Amino acid sequence: MSSLEVFNPAALRAALVGTRFPARLHHFPSAESTNTLLLEAAANGAPEGTLYLADAQTVGRGRGGHSWHSAPGDGLYVSVLAKPSLQLREALWISLATALAVQSAIKSTTGLSIDLRWPNDLLFAGKKLGGILVEAAVEPDADATLRYAVIGIGININHESFPPELTSLATSLRLATGHEQSRNSLLIALLRALDFELTQLEAEQPELPAQQSGILAQQFGILERFSAASTWVRGKRVRVPEQGGYCGITAGLNAHGYLLVDADDGTQRTVLSGGVRDES
Repeated sequence: MSSLEVFNPAALRAALVGTRFPARLHHFPSAESTNTLLLEAAANGAPEGTLYLADAQTVGRGRGGHSWHSAPGDGLYVSVLAKPSLQLREALWISLATALAVQSAIKSTTGLSIDLRWPNDLLFAGKKLGGILVEAAVEPDADATLRYAVIGIGININHESFPPELTSLATSLRLATGHEQSRNSLLIALLRALDFELTQLEAEQPELPAQQSGILAQQFGILERFSAASTWVRGKRVRVPEQGGYCGITAGLNAHGYLLVDADDGTQRTVLSGGVRDES
């Protein structure tokens, strides 16, 4: 472990007064997966704002079942429970809003400007700095309304090195800045920013027919803000593994936040499952 800093739950709760998180923060020295634990708690009625924080994850999971290197004490591994009034088709907005919160928190605490690879990867200098995993449950109604969403965030903070197979692919805030970073400071900034972003999503959801909700997202800016914050949304040559695999140029987001790609075969395709990679 390169970092001597430990999480201070009491100080974190005090710093988060005014958000949805301070009364529901749970800290674990080690956990298999904070998302797995919180999904179980959510299914058993845990309230919104419940937060699980771990110093290390032994079975960390990413989008598509991918795992990652999780050194004790070096990273940030946190999951929060949100209950926004959204339909399942709009659940991707939660990932986009979370990515914006992470980007803002890293900028304010380290000065680094990170890139966002749609929909959930955090990048610096082309290397992966962390990721987001949102797992949702749906109400049994005709509108497929979200019951809750567990938002998992993993960030490489004070890693000084990575296993050989990850060296060319991954980085950390310490490697990027050249000095150790405060996990407590970053977590506070992140949760404040995430609370703001979730509040914005809720404020953008007046009672309107489902077909109008995508238009509202564009009007209120979540899609525009993510597009401005990511170099991957427009004009990026990418390789997409789904639909048999294809290459093309990214062409923005649709009303529900999915990535559009002008494929080499002349068609415009909608990317549904992530996994987009640079093909330039």
